[in-house]
Parts: sequence; structure tokens; C-alpha cells
Amino acid sequence: MVSAVGSAATDGSPAEADGLEEIMRRGGATLRRLMARTELHLERVTAEAGAPLASYANATVVAGGKRLRPLLVVLAANSAGGPPDSPDGEERLVRAAVAVELVHSATLVHDDLIDGAQLRRGHPTVAAVAGRQVAVATGDLLFSRAFAELARNEDAAQLCALSEASSALAAGELLQREDAYAAPVAVARYLRRCELKTAALFEAACRLGALTAVGGSSGLADALGAFARRIGLAFQMLDDVLDVSGPVERTGKSRGTDLLDGTVTLPFILASEREPELAAFDLASLAGPQEAEVLCERIAATGALDEARERALAVVAEAKAALPAILPDGRSALLELVADAVVERYR
Repeated sequence: MVSAVGSAATDGSPAEADGLEEIMRRGGATLRRLMARTELHLERVTAEAGAPLASYANATVVAGGKRLRPLLVVLAANSAGGPPDSPDGEERLVRAAVAVELVHSATLVHDDLIDGAQLRRGHPTVAAVAGRQVAVATGDLLFSRAFAELARNEDAAQLCALSEASSALAAGELLQREDAYAAPVAVARYLRRCELKTAALFEAACRLGALTAVGGSSGLADALGAFARRIGLAFQMLDDVLDVSGPVERTGKSRGTDLLDGTVTLPFILASEREPELAAFDLASLAGPQEAEVLCERIAATGALDEARERALAVVAEAKAALPAILPDGRSALLELVADAVVERYR
């Protein structure tokens, strides 16, 4: 079994792993138990999916990951009063956490297929092992299992939250494909893409957590969702910084991999505003990792990485500043630690 903290050691920086460990320590036995139940349920749901896709679906989820999204589900629920004190109360929360992670896993399988990626978290991707058709079917299976699990909670508001996020994910992917190799791309358009492709699922995680809690209301779900959307936006912005800054020992991939795939990221956009020659640079001209590395050095030399980091940190600060008014009595503390853990990975 791979816990939210155990996976962080191999899927993030030591600072991020320390931040997640602090969350688990302060969350105590209840948080550890709920995350462990979520992990077991993830493995069971995918393992029981049926041959021949079950093995690929199961391998995708057990490969690890930080489990940030299910962690947000659980923390949001606890911040909003905790799951109902009934035999089915915790199970409903676990199902919501599992549903969010299954959607995330589905997007990873499909993203790897689109990007032609050979490895994910140090393991061969489904597409690399079994080919395009199996990868498409595995991603579709993970999506379907997510909604099947959440439907068992018999709450239309929860299904609506996850379906809206899933639609946003698809729209974000289409927008990214539309912008591939494009120049210039406006910062506002880039941020919109990040909100759709990444932040929407973070938002859904906190919405679902609040909706499964005792006395969970749509107003509280909206407030926690707004916090998570900012955190998800900063997460993607900082991830794009890391693609340029590296190093490979930290990221597990060559610098500029996203740029090589034609993805126009915030550092490239900001650098293009500072250096006219970069504004005219054609990403399609990159011939391989070495040329991408050179481009990363040019981007870094403009100071764009520092500006991108500062913009992302400002988004995190906005999220944290909003929480105290939403959640009195110090119940926002663990959610603030999640925001800190997202930031620490890039310091």
C-alpha cells in the first residue's frame, strides 16, 4: 500500500514530503485511518474492475502519487465538521476521495497517451506497455469507476461537482492542444487553461469533502472550493516553473519536456515579453532534449522564473488569507499546511 506520505518521498521534493508528513502528524490517527482506507479502497475498486483492463487500472493507482486530491477531500470534510457519525458516514467520505483520485488517474493515462510518455512515476505507462487502444480503454474505465463509486453516495450535488470538474478537464486539454506551439499566448489564456485542466479537480475535491460532512452546505462547499481552486492553480503554475528549472534528479524528466511537446507555459510567456527574440521563437523547431535545455537556460536568464514563482506564491497567499473567515476556531490549519506543502516543493 502507498500512503499519501509514503508516495511523496518518490513523487516530490524532500521539503514537500516533510510538509505532507506534518499534515499527517497533526491530523492524527483519524486522518491516517481515513487515508489508509482510501488507499485500500482505490486498490480494491481497480482490482475488481474485471479483466483485461483491471491490471492496467490497478497498476496506475498503486504506482503512487502524493494523493493531494483525496487528502483535500478528507481535510475539507473534517474542517466542515467531519463525516456523519454513522456506519456509512466514513464510507461516504472514502468513496468521494476515491472518486476524485480515479478521475485524476484517468487523466494521467490519457495525458501520457497524448504526450507519448514512456514513464510515469518511474514505471512504464499503459500506452507504452499495451498500446493506444488499451490506454484509451483504461482511462475510460477509471473515469467510469469514479462515477460509479460516487453514485453510491446518492447525492446529486456530489455528482454534479465531479462531473463539472471532469468537463473542465476535457475543455482544458482541448485548449492546451489548440495552443500547442502557438506564440504568443496571453497570460490570461494560460491561467484559464490551468484553471480548467488542473485547478477544477482540486476545487471538486474540497467541494466533495464539504458535501459529505455533517451539516455540509453548498455555501461552505463554495468557499472551500474557491480555496482549492487557487491552490490547484498555483500547483500548475509552479509545476510549469519546475519543468524549466529542473533538475532531472528532482523532476524525473528532462528540462523543457513540456516545451518540447509544444506546451506554452508561463515561464516561456513571461520570458517572451522580456526578450523579443524569444517572442519569435518557434517551439516546433526544437529538435530534442538538448535544444530544450538550451531554451530553458535562455528563459531562466530573463528572470521569468522568479516572476512566475512570485505570481504563484501570490495565488497561494490569497487562498490562505481567505480561509480564516470561512472556517473559525482554527479548523483551517491543516488546509493551510497543504498550501505550504505545494509551495515548498519549488523552493
